[in-house]
Amino acid sequence: MTDLADRRGIETDVYQPAEDSHLLATVAAEQVDEDNLVLEVGTGSGYVAERVAGETGARVVASDLNPHACRAARDRGVEVVRADLLDPIRTDTCDVVLFNPPYLPTEEGEEWDDWMEVALSGGETGRAVIDPFLGNVGRVLAPDGYVLLLVSSLTGVEAVVETAAESGFSAVALRDESYPFESLTVLKLHR
Repeated sequence: MTDLADRRGIETDVYQPAEDSHLLATVAAEQVDEDNLVLEVGTGSGYVAERVAGETGARVVASDLNPHACRAARDRGVEVVRADLLDPIRTDTCDVVLFNPPYLPTEEGEEWDDWMEVALSGGETGRAVIDPFLGNVGRVLAPDGYVLLLVSSLTGVEAVVETAAESGFSAVALRDESYPFESLTVLKLHR
């Protein structure tokens, strides 16, 4: 088996900022207000959380399952908690939730044997992490809260919008960027 991180030519402990990170951070900085409490799920290096906090003045808390990512985010000055998606987050607390999920479709049976593969691998459809996130994110949102979710064409934007609708969300595409192998979209999900 060829390791996903080796194929990308990057380190294997922490997802480093790439095109998807830059797109989510840019859109979030335009959307977030100074008085918002923002949660970035799956922060990786902490780049998005740091940039959004710095550009908006909002309080941004980050989470990641990867202990190396938590350390990297803390090194950037990000307030971070080690968590699996939204598990420890209190109900009705977040004004905005940001998420750049693992979305690369992964062949059935392919082992996730390092942190980088966990950060990239989205299961057979690319939605193995997105679907449970959408099923639970409504719990942590404040009444007028919303989600900014980065979605790749590799996962099927329409399928993500349908799953979001099943979880009670309306979706609006805020920005799209195209690259040679995929298009990236930032969706704004609100109830």
